[in-house]
Amino acid sequence: MIRPAFSALLLAAGMALPGCATAPGPVEVTRFVDPAATDRLGRGTIFVQAAPGEDADSLEMSAYTAAVAAELRALGYVETDRAGADQVAEVRASRYQQERFGRGGSGVNVGVGGSTGSYGSGVGVGLGINLGGGGGRDRVGTEMGVIIRDKASGQSLWEGRAEFEAPENSPLAQRTASAQRVAAALFSEFPGNNGETVEVEVP
Repeated sequence: MIRPAFSALLLAAGMALPGCATAPGPVEVTRFVDPAATDRLGRGTIFVQAAPGEDADSLEMSAYTAAVAAELRALGYVETDRAGADQVAEVRASRYQQERFGRGGSGVNVGVGGSTGSYGSGVGVGLGINLGGGGGRDRVGTEMGVIIRDKASGQSLWEGRAEFEAPENSPLAQRTASAQRVAAALFSEFPGNNGETVEVEVP
């Protein structure tokens, strides 16, 4: 005989698992801010480009730079060409797929993608870990890193990185939609607190 309390626990677990398998997000965001540069952020002219080492001409990167540029304009920046810019935003991005093993099985899959690291470093590794099976769909992950620099000196004024996962059949798993969602979360409550990691819920 199953006790009522234990039965209720099983029911709650059964209801929670499908949601975990299909729900997107949230977006995990970490930001680093140069305290001396806060009065310069969100204003002036800026040029948005792919970070060194990224394929600036790819459709993939174009979606991310466009999403970042839109958010920066909304914050109050005036987007311009590199020659006329006071600041430069360098964008890094990658996508990966988290695979779930066969129906009823369990497993671990780790997706690795590049992102920015601690303040001013421009390096780092993002890990996405998926535990369990149960027939859930694969998930598509998006990672984005942005560094805003003073163009003249190259000094890093602000750095942020964000990671987001959505079921592969979700509209939010599409390149443009995920880029826009991650960029919106990354620049929410800009510039944010130095060294703080927050989770931004996806509507």
